Amino acid sequence: MRWNHLDEEQLVQLAHKLASAIGKGGVVFLDGDLGAGKTTFARALLSALGVGERIKSPTYSLLESYEAGDLRAHHLDLYRIADAEELEWLGLSDLLQGDMLMLVEWPQRALAGLPAPDLLLQLRHAGAVRDVEMKSCSGRGDSWLAALASNRSLAPADT
Repeated sequence: MRWNHLDEEQLVQLAHKLASAIGKGGVVFLDGDLGAGKTTFARALLSALGVGERIKSPTYSLLESYEAGDLRAHHLDLYRIADAEELEWLGLSDLLQGDMLMLVEWPQRALAGLPAPDLLLQLRHAGAVRDVEMKSCSGRGDSWLAALASNRSLAPADT
């Protein structure tokens, strides 16, 4: 699914729509250049899931974890990672227990150390706005996209 020419408010709305479909969590890879809106989207998604505390960028800490009701949410920013082996000290295997959502910015930096995604979200600059494409990578991702397709308030450019 693709959405073209989204301003920041529309990007936040899209994150809120996805949050309503997430249910018991999964893994979302956020791909895009610097400033493409990955952190904005992640913050909006976590906020919509009910994270009540300040949602910090994990650029320097690599990982920030939150409680969103019964769902544990982990936001990773791997921009500063050079190799998947550097993820070992984060204890990712412990994070993957139970109902959890993992949002990963810059996943290509450590693909070998990450769980498979349910959804790949690609953000691209389009002048002052953004183009967003979501690709399902699992049955869970399929159900998320189906829920988004049925929501007419922010219709995709194509399905």
